[in-house]
Amino acid sequence: MSYTTTVLFGALTGATLLLGLPLARWRPMSARTQGFLLALATGILVFLLWDVLANANGPVDEALARAHGGHASDAPALVAVFLAGLAIGFAGPQVAARRLAARVERGAGDGPGAAIAVAAPAITGARSVALTIAVGLGLHNFSEGLAIGQASATGAIAFAGVLIIGFGLHNITEGLGIAAPLTSDGPAPTWRFLGLVGLVGAGPTLLGTAIGYGATSPYLYVLCLTLAAGALIHVINEVLAVCRRKASPVGLGAGLLLGFAAAYATDLFLTFLGS
Repeated sequence: MSYTTTVLFGALTGATLLLGLPLARWRPMSARTQGFLLALATGILVFLLWDVLANANGPVDEALARAHGGHASDAPALVAVFLAGLAIGFAGPQVAARRLAARVERGAGDGPGAAIAVAAPAITGARSVALTIAVGLGLHNFSEGLAIGQASATGAIAFAGVLIIGFGLHNITEGLGIAAPLTSDGPAPTWRFLGLVGLVGAGPTLLGTAIGYGATSPYLYVLCLTLAAGALIHVINEVLAVCRRKASPVGLGAGLLLGFAAAYATDLFLTFLGS
């Protein structure tokens, strides 16, 4: 598969995230429904966290196995990258979202910041959460793009196709995860704001695909996945706090379970296609 075709498919894979965003404009909605949707989104994020950490630990396990066999191993360096990625991923999205929110609130004068200000005239609590989720998922989708690019570059065309289909399905549920907080705070978000969070969440898939096609490194792979995992930990913590205020215990548990099950079923489908 050529570089151009691979990047195009990477972009389409990320773009499926946009399909879940219109949920954010659904009004009116009761507090319990809002809480359930947030719990559903959190269940999806919990699965993604588990999936990302499991994949990130693969190169570390392989390096430890080499060390156990008496061979030269880069296990300490990979462990350091793993832990650093988690720490940076945890703090990074929060800082980025707050800075973006501050620029929007100030109007940012002229230039790109002004365009963002038009897209989102006010950053409320829910919009800040949605931006943070989008940043975290953007990091996650960057790693998905890396996987697609590397599979295509190494000639594993069938596997790359499986990844494109599976990740595309996953990204629809991720769009729901971004939209869920926006159903619970005041007036419906504008389409421009939804376009902004969609770009933040989906755009890195294209970038990751482009880089992955020309770069294969276990360090880059582990770093990108742990950055995503750290971001997801922060997002899950933030969204759960809102869930507990809005959802009943039964609604919270049911939403978490159903969200996790939906994402898990998608992953099983991906595994089945690749078997």
